[in-house]
Amino acid sequence: MSGAPRVKSINVADSESRPVLGPAGNKGGPFSARKPATKPLRKTEKLAEEVTSTEEKKTHQSSTLSTSPQLHSLSVLRRHEQLLQSNFSLNASCSSDASTDSFHSRASTGRLLRSNSVGSRRKQYVSKPRSVVSDGGLDSPPGGSQSKKRCAWVTPNTDPCYVAFHDEEWGLPVHDDKRLFELLVLSGALAELSWPAILSKKHIFREVFADFDPVAVAKMNEKKIMTPGTVASSLLSELKLRAILENARQITKVIDEFGSFDKYIWSFVNNKPIVSRFRYPRQVPAKTPKADVISKDLVRRGFRSVGPTVIYSFMQVAGITNDHLVSCFRFQECLHAAEGKEENGTKEEAEKKTENGIESDLSVAIDELSFSSDL
Repeated sequence: MSGAPRVKSINVADSESRPVLGPAGNKGGPFSARKPATKPLRKTEKLAEEVTSTEEKKTHQSSTLSTSPQLHSLSVLRRHEQLLQSNFSLNASCSSDASTDSFHSRASTGRLLRSNSVGSRRKQYVSKPRSVVSDGGLDSPPGGSQSKKRCAWVTPNTDPCYVAFHDEEWGLPVHDDKRLFELLVLSGALAELSWPAILSKKHIFREVFADFDPVAVAKMNEKKIMTPGTVASSLLSELKLRAILENARQITKVIDEFGSFDKYIWSFVNNKPIVSRFRYPRQVPAKTPKADVISKDLVRRGFRSVGPTVIYSFMQVAGITNDHLVSCFRFQECLHAAEGKEENGTKEEAEKKTENGIESDLSVAIDELSFSSDL
């Protein structure tokens, strides 16, 4: 194993002196020419390489074993630090990718800022105690009269006189003839004035038109009322003033025919107010077929300035129709007031029937007594 085997050189003379076999034997040429010595050379080179590799491995192992434990621990710590840094970078990249993905997904769905805002709104809504509001109503802070839920057309900027009119008069069933005549006049004035302006001048209307007594107004002199510079002329136009005087005369005729203007006007709705149950202001009409029917009958009787729009406003304010929104606190109050009026009416009818029955029984008994005395 000390080295490769030596190979003897073969001279040409030696090869030529050897005998050559016949055709079935070897051809001409020496033995060394047929068996070259390359294979044993390769085997010896491989063995030498394996020996050197094993020796290098042994030296490497001995060098690693000879290192101090302090250097080994330092290398281990460095490896741990490298692993931690690699993990931290991976986590940071994953979190950034996740944030970008969530950002793109929110931007694509249109929820980039809505989730945070909705959450904050929900927190604010939970923190503030607020009452439940039905459809068509408006929220108002608790305390005082502002806590009441009114119709949507009554806003915080509405005139206080109109708010009081809405809370106390508008929609409440009216059965007094003077009051009905007053509301008919004020509804006709809506063609020239607004409700707040009319309500602010209500006391002037009552002074000019004798507290809306139809008999007294019917006897008024037209020239005195419509003279320029008078208080009445400053309220309404001459056309409206003439209509008020003429309507007062026609109401007296209706009272003579039906016993009262109340019986006449409420007979169109069978003495029961129409309950609309509107939820939104846009549902409230300017006129209805029933108002058209009443308007035509009044015009036929000689009334003036009583178109369907004016008559429907009169029906609303007189409680002939309950047009308060269902979310308004006055809706139920006007409803209960109408039911109470019906109960009182039925009681009065029952009392009248009993009185009539007692009178008839007494008359029958008197007739029998008189007949027996005659016998």
